[in-house]
Amino acid sequence: MSDLEKFVQVLAQSINQQSLIKLVLSKYQGQESELQRLTIRPVLLRDAPHLSCLYHYKTHDITKNVALEDGTEHIKQLLNDFKNANLFTQEQELQLSISKKNKPLLLVKAANTTSSSVVTTHNREKQRLLELERDFWFDLGIVDANKQLIPAMSRKWKQINKFIEIFAKAIESANLDLTHESLHVVDFGAGKGYLTFAIHDYLVQVHQHSAHVTGIELRDTLVQLCNSAIQRCSLKGLQFYQGDVRSYHPAKTDVMIALHACDIATDYAIHTGIRLGASIIMCAPCCHKQLRPQMQSPTLLQPVLQHGVHLGQEAEMITDGLRALLLEASGYQTQVFEFVSLEHTSKNKMILAIKKQVSLSRKQQIMAQVQEIKAFYGIKEHCLETLLMDVN
Repeated sequence: MSDLEKFVQVLAQSINQQSLIKLVLSKYQGQESELQRLTIRPVLLRDAPHLSCLYHYKTHDITKNVALEDGTEHIKQLLNDFKNANLFTQEQELQLSISKKNKPLLLVKAANTTSSSVVTTHNREKQRLLELERDFWFDLGIVDANKQLIPAMSRKWKQINKFIEIFAKAIESANLDLTHESLHVVDFGAGKGYLTFAIHDYLVQVHQHSAHVTGIELRDTLVQLCNSAIQRCSLKGLQFYQGDVRSYHPAKTDVMIALHACDIATDYAIHTGIRLGASIIMCAPCCHKQLRPQMQSPTLLQPVLQHGVHLGQEAEMITDGLRALLLEASGYQTQVFEFVSLEHTSKNKMILAIKKQVSLSRKQQIMAQVQEIKAFYGIKEHCLETLLMDVN
C-alpha cells in the first residue's frame, strides 16, 4: 500500500468514525491562480453531518459544503491539485507531501491531546455557522492579521453566532422560496456591520443562496468602513447606506432587522417590515420612552411601581408586549425572548415575527385586547398602532 493510499484510508476512517478534526490542503497546483489553500472540517447543517470546505483565495474565501457520505471521494479528487496535505484526527496527525516527481511521502505522529480535545469540543458541542477565516472579520476588528479571534471580541463573537442561529431557524420556519429569487434583507441601525456581514456570509457561503443584504447606518464613518471592507473582499450583494429607518425606503424586503433602534425607531422599523410584507421581522428594542410618561399605575400596583426601576421595567414590558400583539394582528407569529445572556449585553430582548395567516376574528380579538391593556394603564397612544392605521 502506497503512502497516498494509507493517507486516504486514515482519512476515510476519520470521517466515518467522526474523529476528523480538520484537513488542510496547501501548495495548490491547479488552474485557479489565486487559490492558496483549502481547509476542510466537519460541521452540522440542519442536524446532518457535512464537511465544510473553505477555499482560501488571495482576496476572499468561499465555503462549499459536502455531504459526509461523499466526503472521501470528494477529497480524493482534490488531492490531485495539492502538493501538501495535513490531516488532524483525535488520534494522530498525518502530513502527506508530494515531491516534484509525484512521489508521496507520509509522516505520522500522535495527536496533540490538548488541541484535539479543544477542537473536538468546538465541533461537536459548539457548532458555529460562521468562519473566523473570512477576510472581512479583520476589517471589522474581530480577528487579528493571523485570523485569530481577538480576546476582547470573544463576547461579541458569541453574540454574532447566537444571532445567526436564531436567523437560520427563522429562515427555515418562514418557508421562504429561494429557488428563483434572491433574498432581500435590510438591517436598520447596522452599526459597524457585524451582523450585516454575518447574515450575508451565512446566506451566500453557508446556505448557498443568492442574497441582497443592505445595512443602514447614520454614522458616515462606519458606512465608509463597511463599504471599504466589501470592496476589499470583493463581496457581491452586500452594501451599506447612510441613513435611518425614516430616510431609507426600500422597495422590497423579505427580512427586516432592527437591533437596538432607540424608542419609537423600533416602531417605525416594524411598520416598514409589515408595510412591505416582510416574511421575517427581527427587533431588539431599546430605550422605551414613549409609554412611560403616559402610564398611570393602577391602584393595586402603585406600591410596587413607585420605584423608578420597576416602572421602567413595566413600561418596557407593556411597550414590547403591545408590539407583539400588533404584529400578531398584522398576520405574524410572534415570539418575545432573551437571545443573549445578560452577562454579554444588557440589551437582550428580541421580538421575532414570522409571517403567517390570521383570521379576521382573531385580529379583532387581539385588537380588543390591545385596547383593554391601554385603558388599564391609561395609555393614549402607542406609536406602532398609530403607524399601522395607514396600513390597514
